[in-house]
Amino acid sequence: MTDSIMSKAATMEIPINSNGDTGTLPEDDSLEQAAKLQWSLDEKDLQQVMVSGPNLNETSIVSGGYGGTAEGIIPTSSIKGSNMHHSSSSSSITAEETTRGVAVEKLETVKKWGLNTYKCTKQMISERFGRGSRTVDLELEAQIEVLRDTKRKYENVLRLARALTNHFYNMVQTQHALGDTFADLSQKSPELRDEFGYNAETQKLLCKNGETLLGAVNFFVSSINTLVNKTMEDTLMTIKMYENARLEFDAYRSDLEELSLGPRDAVAMARIEAAQQQYQVQKDKYERLRSDVIIKLKFLEENKVKVMHKQLLLFHNAISAYFAGNQQQLEQTLKQFNIKLRPPGADKPSWLEEQ
Repeated sequence: MTDSIMSKAATMEIPINSNGDTGTLPEDDSLEQAAKLQWSLDEKDLQQVMVSGPNLNETSIVSGGYGGTAEGIIPTSSIKGSNMHHSSSSSSITAEETTRGVAVEKLETVKKWGLNTYKCTKQMISERFGRGSRTVDLELEAQIEVLRDTKRKYENVLRLARALTNHFYNMVQTQHALGDTFADLSQKSPELRDEFGYNAETQKLLCKNGETLLGAVNFFVSSINTLVNKTMEDTLMTIKMYENARLEFDAYRSDLEELSLGPRDAVAMARIEAAQQQYQVQKDKYERLRSDVIIKLKFLEENKVKVMHKQLLLFHNAISAYFAGNQQQLEQTLKQFNIKLRPPGADKPSWLEEQ
């Protein structure tokens, strides 16, 4: 029925008067009813579509005009993927910029290090061939040379003291074994019991005094080792830093002097100003380390005198008491310097474990 009404409405003629206005037709009521019926049918179809729900991932976008056939389908998933790709690209660009910044910073550091090394090497070669000038502190350099010579001599004392300790330990071990042998023979040789007996006692007494002396000598060696390989070495490390700072200072000073003798245009003046700043930085570093070296040399000398006074007195009293056979004085020497021996049951050679 609907099709017949719409067909009839479509085939009707619409009369137009001379003024272009449509005339009143007897079939207007029928056409209005047909339009209302078609609208109700379209509304039902729309409700069914809304209930079933469209696929949001396939949204149809008509690209043509009314009645056109051109139509494009743009999946919404592709739009989401595009947004995600854009976010990923942004984060990737940020990471690349960060990596590039780190690389540039490292390259700048290497560049500065290479330039500094070149200048210091040039200064060193110039000094060795007598072409360049160097900053000299005669008094301080004399003190440094005295320290190095003192360290060499103290290292020799330490080496000899360790050798003495090692040899004396072997002698004490031999006396201990000899005393045990004499004691065993005194039990198995009745006719020589007394002779073996007092020789065994003598060796045991010498062995006991020898262990006491070893404790004192070992304390002496340990203190000298600390003085030479820790205290003096720490001061020499500061001196090495000072000498490197002196070389850098002279290198930048020579560079500034060369630039000052050149032209005075804008570019040269900028380079001179930069060189002046670097020179001031190196000068401050040099003066600071120079002050540190002077202070450490002063404290090292005071500490060395104090330590060696105590250790030399200990060494003299212990050796004298031992070879004089004065066991009481030897034990008193250890108490005076707060030296504690290991108990008799301790594993030997215990005193060498600290070397």
